[in-house]
Amino acid sequence: MGGFKKIIVGVLTSSRADFGIYLPLLKRMREDETIDLRIIAFGTHVKPAFGETKKDILQNGFSIYAEIDSLSNGDLPADIASGFAQTAELFGTFWATEKMDVVFCLGDRFEMAAAVISGLPFQIKFAHIHGGETTLGAIDNAYRHMISHASTFHFVTAEAFKTRLEAILDETKYIAVTGSLSLDNLLSLPLLSKDAFFEKWQIDLSISSLLVTIHPETIAHEANKSYCAEALSALSLLANQFQIIITLPNADTMGSIYRNAFIELGKSNPDKIKIIENFGSQSYFTCMKYCAMLVGNTSSGIIEAASFGRYVINLGERQRGRLARENVIHLPFDAHQIIEATQTWAGKEYSGINPYFQPNAAATLLDTLKHWL
Repeated sequence: MGGFKKIIVGVLTSSRADFGIYLPLLKRMREDETIDLRIIAFGTHVKPAFGETKKDILQNGFSIYAEIDSLSNGDLPADIASGFAQTAELFGTFWATEKMDVVFCLGDRFEMAAAVISGLPFQIKFAHIHGGETTLGAIDNAYRHMISHASTFHFVTAEAFKTRLEAILDETKYIAVTGSLSLDNLLSLPLLSKDAFFEKWQIDLSISSLLVTIHPETIAHEANKSYCAEALSALSLLANQFQIIITLPNADTMGSIYRNAFIELGKSNPDKIKIIENFGSQSYFTCMKYCAMLVGNTSSGIIEAASFGRYVINLGERQRGRLARENVIHLPFDAHQIIEATQTWAGKEYSGINPYFQPNAAATLLDTLKHWL
């Protein structure tokens, strides 16, 4: 009896964020006998300074097919440019020797864009997740569209993004609306109890808490010092009323301004301000479930928070242009407004829909890809 040729599927993951989103799809592919799954870890995954989050991949029972250490030290614009060039060069060497049927890429990170663009001369078939979205306040907006142009297959999270992607691309045959993969996690990932969370992190979620994730503005990057000062002022005062749980930013232009400031803030008030390098998906969603509110400018506030009934203060311009519901309160980096809005909305329940949700996103995505292949 003859065997069959497996579909060789590569997955590019550069950070804790995209790995958490991929997770439902990775689990489904791992169980599929027709797929030869090859995870390629790079970016902050292999940097000890960012928690060496490749451990999350291994702890979830996956093997890593290849590791590529491509990021430069530093977060000035010249460092980001150097990191882009170095990533492209290393991946150019990698793609020259690899034969894969399709390679998944996700989102809008500069290092993801570099890895994908370097595959163009080798005619790699990339499958892009989260294309068609808009973040006008971040240079990532350009990287996302760059990745889309370099990709063959496209999986978007809402019908509006399909329409936008059709307007961006010359070829619109392979675009499917699947909903957000990360929301599949909410249905399949067992969350921790408050007691189990405390045992793991020594953080008591029975205390009214704010979950804070703030990334730098990457277009008006010279304003980050003043933005950070406003955020610190607000959080210092809010710590009198709430427990503040801060997850540190990924590698971005001027990211160290926030990273260093938050670490020092945590040292100044360790009883009320908790600093976390990397929660992982299970603990992050557990914290989101039990917190009083989210504060920051991360996509998780736009995409996942509505499914937990949480209100979100979205700061600045980084996420401007994203599809958002009434649970998202858009504010500038202004300490007074942040404090006032937090006191107004913290602890209230949002009961509206989540526009990013569709049932069985991972299954729909994988079935569609197999049909296209």
